Amino acid sequence: MKFTRFTQGSSIYTGVVTENTIKEIKGDIYGDWEYTGKTFLAADVTLLAPLEPNQIIGIGANYVFKLEDLPSELPEIPVFFFKPTSSVIGPEEDIVIPEGIEKVKFESELVIVIGKEAKNVPESEVLDYVFGYTVGNDVTAPQFFHKDGHWTIGKSFDTFTPLGPVIETELDPFAVKVEAKLNGVEKQNSATKLMIIPIRRMVSYLTHMMTLKPGDVILTGSPVGAEFVGAGDSIECVIEEIGTLRNSYVLAKESVKSN
Repeated sequence: MKFTRFTQGSSIYTGVVTENTIKEIKGDIYGDWEYTGKTFLAADVTLLAPLEPNQIIGIGANYVFKLEDLPSELPEIPVFFFKPTSSVIGPEEDIVIPEGIEKVKFESELVIVIGKEAKNVPESEVLDYVFGYTVGNDVTAPQFFHKDGHWTIGKSFDTFTPLGPVIETELDPFAVKVEAKLNGVEKQNSATKLMIIPIRRMVSYLTHMMTLKPGDVILTGSPVGAEFVGAGDSIECVIEEIGTLRNSYVLAKESVKSN
């Protein structure tokens, strides 16, 4: 089942995508919800990020180029980081390159959406706590990374976390490929089996550090091939079973200086 959020006119709706239509629903998508009976043509609406995340957690440097490169031992402490919820945008919205720089990096990723409260979850039970999956772009400005290794500022600018187009609840996350196309040219294309920290280990580890709650999203890392891009470029982050997340890059407007 594919859940999404969208606008028509000035109203925001939540719905389930079916072929060329979206059926509106009401209620809690992680719990009790029902159809309202109202249906929209997909061509007549504007898609938003498919959820408003409770919190956003990312993992860095989590893919290898080929299976033979996978380490024999996993890192004792994975490289996790947080991103602000204010950085979220939806499909077709512009990614704004901050003032003072001309390029940022795209990072196409499979995104986990947590569906119920999770604490101290063993790896064998992790998928019971996952609501579904979406596509994300972990936009990054490494020019703003702190010299001591802190990534927060370089990951946190407004528009730096595009999500969408839907949350797919019927997905085998171990049998998909994460792709990215820059101006129509393929730059990333890796199976999730190339993750260094696999999904079950990743989520279980986090639940032993913190309580995950419905609406939390986890960016699971980006394949080899991420590049710097600039104003005018268009990026498509693709997981075929979920859909295509397309955004374009623009420069921030220069501040108007008063005389």
